[in-house]
Amino acid sequence: MNQLQFSARTTLDGVLERDFAIGDVPGVLWSPPSFSPGTPLILMGHGGGLHKRAPGLVARARAAVVDDGYVVASIDAPGHGARPRSDEDQRWVDAMMDARKAGEPIGAIVAEFNTSLARRAVPEWQATIDRLQALPEITQDAPIGYTGMTLASTIGIALAAVEPRIRAAIFGGVLAYESLLEDARRITIPVEFLLPLDDAELPREDGLAVFDAFGSQEKTLHAFPGGHFRVPTERFDTRFFPRHLVPSVAGVVG
Repeated sequence: MNQLQFSARTTLDGVLERDFAIGDVPGVLWSPPSFSPGTPLILMGHGGGLHKRAPGLVARARAAVVDDGYVVASIDAPGHGARPRSDEDQRWVDAMMDARKAGEPIGAIVAEFNTSLARRAVPEWQATIDRLQALPEITQDAPIGYTGMTLASTIGIALAAVEPRIRAAIFGGVLAYESLLEDARRITIPVEFLLPLDDAELPREDGLAVFDAFGSQEKTLHAFPGGHFRVPTERFDTRFFPRHLVPSVAGVVG
């Protein structure tokens, strides 16, 4: 069993940042310099072609620490960031690039590639949860949320479908294909779903199909003009996780 190993730590503007690795999976943990066991833990996934320190992800992670006092973790998906890309993954990437240049649809390639990445990433996220909950400053009492768009949503939907420790999630920017829809139907936790209305590669009909598939009694759709590459910060409901992860704010209006 691979243990969590911390390798570096820095503190800047009230945020403690620690690099870690679990076997060959690298990650980052952001937290207040001091916090109580049971503080909410937010898992943040990154988009396709990005990594655990993508600028937008880091900005949201730091805001979650500073504004809400949460702990945030991110890891590199297979073949992303500090992790080498396999020959098979490179073939998928090349096929996507070629299709884009030719003006051809990439949906089938993305579905196959992302399904493979999700299958590999889910046990890595579960191992990350295991190791983080074993830390005395986090513990098994920490309520857990997940957030991320595009590839992060494909992975997160597969993860939330099988991982009962995740209590609430924010997804968005995904294609609809059968294995993902099957996973969405198994999700019953509160969900916020972000839908870019004018994305050239992510038809709004696909986003609506995924939203409809969620088995959650409490789910919210946030649709906005434009594509998934630049999601306005105001499209995120900043009180979503406080409402669903912190009992003291549940039911609060205003």
